[in-house]
Amino acid sequence: MTYTIGLFYGSSTSHTEYIAYELQEIINNLRTDSVDVCNIGQAKAEQIKQYDYLIFGIPTWDIGELQADWDVFWPTLEQMDLSGKKVAIFGLGDQYGYADTFQDAMGILAEEVLARGAKLVGYTSIEGYEFEDSIALSIDGDEFMGLSLDEDHQSDLTADRLNRWAKQILTEFGLLEEVRVA
Repeated sequence: MTYTIGLFYGSSTSHTEYIAYELQEIINNLRTDSVDVCNIGQAKAEQIKQYDYLIFGIPTWDIGELQADWDVFWPTLEQMDLSGKKVAIFGLGDQYGYADTFQDAMGILAEEVLARGAKLVGYTSIEGYEFEDSIALSIDGDEFMGLSLDEDHQSDLTADRLNRWAKQILTEFGLLEEVRVA
């Protein structure tokens, strides 16, 4: 089977893995069999290179650090050319317990993806979150550089956020026509 989108995630507690498969199901309901899911800890550079559209899932670990699977894959990522690829990132974090480093891993990954030549899509508003600081913010500070999820404190908002974001990124990937309301 040929997939259109590669979704690569790292997960230590299974929350990010769960979100990856939820997102796969949502997107596949919008575009049949579009998403191939893989743990980044088992991925090879060649797998990532085969997709023009990528989704990366990463939780912030400890105090603003990369999750272990991403940390292991990082030297490979630093050598990759992602020119011509469109990449969307979702991150998991705890906005209250780690308010000063909320979603930092997403920001670290976003900066590396941009440095590797990819076009980053899927920016989302910071409205509805309470945190002190994050390196996952856009230059103007009004948006996250991807979808921010807090399964510790806002899991009740996850389904709606995922559904809206799936449509947004598919549209930004050019794989779903934007629905216009008259």
